[in-house]
Amino acid sequence: MTWLKNIAGRIYAVYGLLLFAATLLVVLIPIWIFSFFPDPLKSRCFLALGRVWMKVYMPLIGCPVFRKGLQYFEKGRQYVVVCNHNSLIDVPVTTPGVPGVNKTLAKASMAKIPLFGMMYKIGGIMVDRSSETSRKESFNQMKEALAMGMHMVLFPEGTRNRTDEPLKEFYDGAFNLAVDTQTAIIPSLLFHTRKILVPGKVLYARPHRIDYHFLAPIETKGLTREDVPVLKEKVFRIMWDYYAAHS
Repeated sequence: MTWLKNIAGRIYAVYGLLLFAATLLVVLIPIWIFSFFPDPLKSRCFLALGRVWMKVYMPLIGCPVFRKGLQYFEKGRQYVVVCNHNSLIDVPVTTPGVPGVNKTLAKASMAKIPLFGMMYKIGGIMVDRSSETSRKESFNQMKEALAMGMHMVLFPEGTRNRTDEPLKEFYDGAFNLAVDTQTAIIPSLLFHTRKILVPGKVLYARPHRIDYHFLAPIETKGLTREDVPVLKEKVFRIMWDYYAAHS
C-alpha cells in the first residue's frame, strides 16, 4: 500500500500547487498595488487580503487552521511572537494567523523569486545572514516595525526543525530584539505542519488540520542583554513542555 500512498501524496501536492497558483492570480494585482503603499498601511492591506485568501485556500486543500490563545493579544500593544518552525507551510499560517499587523524575517534570496518575492518584501524584513551589515540593518528595521505598532513574528530556531525533538536550540536574535525594545514575548506553537509536508519527500504532501496556539505573554521590562540567556531558556522550556503535552 506504500506505493498507493506515494501516488496519492503526489497527486494531492500537485492539486495544492495548482490551486495556490490559481488563487494567487486572483490576488496578485491588489498585492502589487499594495506594494507601493508606505508601512504600516502596506502591511495592513496585504494582511487583510492574505487572511481572506488563506481562509479560503487552506480549507480547500484540507488543512483548516484552528487558533487558540488569541485573548493574550492586548489591543494597542505590539509583541515579539516566537514560533516553532517545522515546515515550509508555517509562514502562510503564521503571517495571517497572528492578529493585527505583523512582519516576519525572511531570507534575502526569497525576494528574487518571481511573484513570491513581492509578497515576501511586503510581509517580511529581508536579511542576508552571511552579511553582518545586512543583519544589523534588518535588526534596526525590526525595531522600526515594532515602533510603528506592528508585531514581529520570528522563528528562533532559525531554520526548519528536521530532528525528532519538539524544538531545536534557539538563537538570541528574537530575545535581543524583545529586550532592546522592552517588548513582551508571546510564545506560539504550530502543530501538524510537518505531517502535511513530510521531511525528505519531494512533491509529496498530505492534508491535515493545523493548530496554532498562543501562550501567555512574557514581559521583558527592566531586562537587559545580560538577561537574554535566562529569558531564552525560559521561553524554550515553556514551549517545549507545552508542545510535549499537546502534540
